[in-house]
Amino acid sequence: MKKFFFAAAVALAFCGAGARAAGFQAEGVRVGPLAEEKAAEGDTTSAPKKDDKSARPSGDAKAERKGDAASKTADRRDDKPKGERVSEKSQTPSTLSTAAASTAGTVGGGTPSTTSDAPSKPGANAPAPVNTPVNSSPADASAAGVNRDPSAAAPSNTSSNSANPASATASEPLTSVYRIGTGDVLDIRLLNDKDPRQSTLYTVLAGGALDYPLLHDPVTVAGMTTDELAAQLIAEFRHRGIFQHPQVRVSVREYASHAVLVSGLAGDPGTKILRREAIPLYVVVAEAQPKPEAGRAVVVSHATGKITNVDLNDAAALNTLVQAGDVVNLVVRPPEFFYVGGEIGSPGQKDFHTGMTLTQALLASGGVTALAGGRVKVSRAGADGRLVSTEYDLRQIEGGAVPDPLLQAGDRVEVPRKGRK
Repeated sequence: MKKFFFAAAVALAFCGAGARAAGFQAEGVRVGPLAEEKAAEGDTTSAPKKDDKSARPSGDAKAERKGDAASKTADRRDDKPKGERVSEKSQTPSTLSTAAASTAGTVGGGTPSTTSDAPSKPGANAPAPVNTPVNSSPADASAAGVNRDPSAAAPSNTSSNSANPASATASEPLTSVYRIGTGDVLDIRLLNDKDPRQSTLYTVLAGGALDYPLLHDPVTVAGMTTDELAAQLIAEFRHRGIFQHPQVRVSVREYASHAVLVSGLAGDPGTKILRREAIPLYVVVAEAQPKPEAGRAVVVSHATGKITNVDLNDAAALNTLVQAGDVVNLVVRPPEFFYVGGEIGSPGQKDFHTGMTLTQALLASGGVTALAGGRVKVSRAGADGRLVSTEYDLRQIEGGAVPDPLLQAGDRVEVPRKGRK
């Protein structure tokens, strides 16, 4: 019987302890080892729950104000969009410490601290400052932390470098280009037109005009190349809407506008047609078939009026260019001379021919005497009529140290005696 009463007393004691613990938990008070440690240290105030205002003591006004302010701030943050909440976090109050400010800037999406080695995330862009102008330059925007599209910020300065046919042909040599003139017969083929009966030959009229059927008015083509004319016709067809993608090919069927006149000692004199703006003289002379007695060509330039004498035996001089309108007269080579004196076997006037050298002239004059010195003076008339003298050492010429100089018609050769300057 005693054991029964003892067991009942123990059960009642445990029930009372459980009831007290349940009451404490209902009132918001923690129980357990942590609560006992805090009670031993003298801190018996328990932290109230966030939304439970009844758990705070009614006499603590300061705690009540803090709770109300915290709840209002939480309500405002819940009502605002996510982007505005991030902006609020990025605006760090000045009263925060340096560590707190850097932490708040990182949370707001700003630039990481310079002490961090981690690279910034590609999608995290810092918000633009309040005073950043809207139309700022790319450099200012990057300094302010704003990412802008370089193609949108900087205007394009790319200019068109399309080639101009006139400028392209102007840089070409005259021997490789031909410009259309009056009387030329042009072969203009419109590749879009499939009619085989359509004529493709058109003559350039007086004044350099071309009357083309598909164009309402004549077109001035004199002075243009075939490529330039084809480009102009294509542009006209597109402008008039004749073809969407016109294809034109222009060539010269008969050349008639560029001609030179050959006269004199020629087997086939007369007008010679040029197929370029300029051609070498030897081409014209070869076509004219010069006679055996012809030795010189006198070229009169139509553009400048200048007269040029060309020796037909001089290959370099025959490369002289002739243009449309020039006159070429083939004549007998007039006698030319050079003059020699001093210590020479046969001084006096001697016949000259193109390509004669100094040693050849001395040998043709009987050679130098025993009293001759080692140097020879050659005098030649300049452009102003004044003589220009040049001395040559015969020993160096004969030894191959210096080249044997060429003479010109009218040169004066003097061989001084030994000991005389």
